[in-house]
Amino acid sequence: MTRQMAGPRPLTVGIDVGGTNIRASVVDGDGEMLDTVQAPTPHSARALEDALDRVVRELCRRHPIGAVGLAVAGFITADRSTVRFAPHLPWKDTPVARRLSERLELPVILEHDANAAVWAEYRFGAAAGGHNVVLVAIGTGIGAALLIDGELYRGTHGVAPELGHLQVVPDGRACPCGKRGCWERYCSGTALADTAIEMLATDPVHSTVLARDIFRDPGSLTGRRVAGAAQDGDPLAVQVMADFARWLGLGLAFVSDIFDPDLVVIAGGVSSSAPLFLDEAREEYARAITGAGHRPMARIRTTQLGEAAGMIGAAELARATLADTGRGRSRVARSSH
Repeated sequence: MTRQMAGPRPLTVGIDVGGTNIRASVVDGDGEMLDTVQAPTPHSARALEDALDRVVRELCRRHPIGAVGLAVAGFITADRSTVRFAPHLPWKDTPVARRLSERLELPVILEHDANAAVWAEYRFGAAAGGHNVVLVAIGTGIGAALLIDGELYRGTHGVAPELGHLQVVPDGRACPCGKRGCWERYCSGTALADTAIEMLATDPVHSTVLARDIFRDPGSLTGRRVAGAAQDGDPLAVQVMADFARWLGLGLAFVSDIFDPDLVVIAGGVSSSAPLFLDEAREEYARAITGAGHRPMARIRTTQLGEAAGMIGAAELARATLADTGRGRSRVARSSH
């Protein structure tokens, strides 16, 4: 079925393809989400593509859609057509964009989820007005994205920048990437739990609510639990957050020494606890940066768009692709495949 798209800035769909859920939104040219659907993430490649097909078709029945963008946590080829590897998804060297485009008869692009998020923040959120911008998404690990003169930098092979895997502690904590001492092992939601357990093992005299939780069931501890305890004033949790702030500031100093950004955006799940650590992280950053006191420092902000950034950014990037190709019509069949 063919539909005319209203106006010069067509509606597009942005999809956050997570390991647990697929979240898809219709986004207009001002970055506003008009309609959203969600579905569980299947565990096979065919089932996942079927699920994506269904959610797009559901939205297309209600809106004239011009293109689709997928935000994926994984390695994407530089042409944004193929998922090389995504640790929480079943795609490996899979031409996802082509497959979905053929099924939907719509342009489809892929983007790393952090790239999509920084693009959304640049167009509509915390990074507006920035020129050289680094986004650090802190959740289970660290995702990162880089804008240079307002353009996304993806590297030669589409995988840059992997800032979370900068080694900050030689022979430090083991990382799932295969290395040891990566920045994300000391500055992430997972790191909050690991640091609490290590601190208690080194100094078991702590008698706090968090300490009792750890003794009772260390495997149940989460970064969210640590942050909540710190919010309540738990001394052990406060100490853990101070350690986290130090590592964040040190890491941002490394990043600034390499890229010299004018703006850093802190995103991801841990960013919601920013009042517990951001001021201390800024102070550590100011001390640790090369040439401290003799150079301008990057502004450090938290996300404005939150968890919606990936969807909004993927939709906006898909809109840009549509404009580049000059396509002004949308074709989506109602029948299922």
